[in-house]
Amino acid sequence: MQPGSVSLFDMAICGIPAVAFAIWQIVSVSREITKDRQAPPSVPERASPDRAGHPIGQHRLDDR
Repeated sequence: MQPGSVSLFDMAICGIPAVAFAIWQIVSVSREITKDRQAPPSVPERASPDRAGHPIGQHRLDDR
């Protein structure tokens, strides 16, 4: 084998999985963003009455 073909083979071994992983991450993140935009905002189940809406016990000031 010539040195040029070995380096090309080495770049293919390292580059193809890296590019495939990057494309998979982009697709995965864009799907999650789309799903989060379509989901209704969640309301805390145990929100503090007359407070900022944090769940009870999340902050020290809510326990007063």
